[in-house]
Amino acid sequence: MDRSRLEAFSDGVFAVAITLLALDLTVAGPEGQGSLAYQLSQKWPAFLAYLISFFMIGIIWVNHHVLVRAIVAVDRTLLFLNLVLLMFVVLIPFATTTVSAYFSKNDWDAQVAMMIYGGVFLGMSIGFSAIFEWTLHGQHVYQPLSAEQHWAARRRFVGGGLVYVIAIIVALFNAVAAFVLIALVAVYYIVERTPASPGPPDGDDEEPVV
Repeated sequence: MDRSRLEAFSDGVFAVAITLLALDLTVAGPEGQGSLAYQLSQKWPAFLAYLISFFMIGIIWVNHHVLVRAIVAVDRTLLFLNLVLLMFVVLIPFATTTVSAYFSKNDWDAQVAMMIYGGVFLGMSIGFSAIFEWTLHGQHVYQPLSAEQHWAARRRFVGGGLVYVIAIIVALFNAVAAFVLIALVAVYYIVERTPASPGPPDGDDEEPVV
């Protein structure tokens, strides 16, 4: 299969997922309880969760684009690995809405909601890492990493997943602390930059960072 079909399908899924995030950003209107400013202040968990989820989907989209451009040809294995990634991407709006609804309650439901939120991001991280692992074997990319570079590259992918695992465990005791950990992962991947990775033949040296 032409890699452009894989990228086009994936881009469509990313676009829908990132758009659905905004559906939870609503207020009751003039007939609601309190002024508009008050109603907006009560929705702060929704705005915060939206911000984090938006950037996480954006980050994975950017990295997916960079990684796919380095791929020589698409095979059946990659198609299914990509579906696993997209399965968790489309769950992000659901997880975001759930956190928005329960986070401010500061009870067991809030902790469960945060575990779901962290679990979806963990699944997304695993899905993307699986695609990256696929690129390390065989002649799947234009400029394969040397065997000596494999574990260094893997550690960068495993790092984010480990933080999500920690966040899920922390959510059992404190939903706020788990939320902060997930937010820090988003901030880290926005500012982090590491040179040199498998790139397309046009010399593009961007590197996926999730």
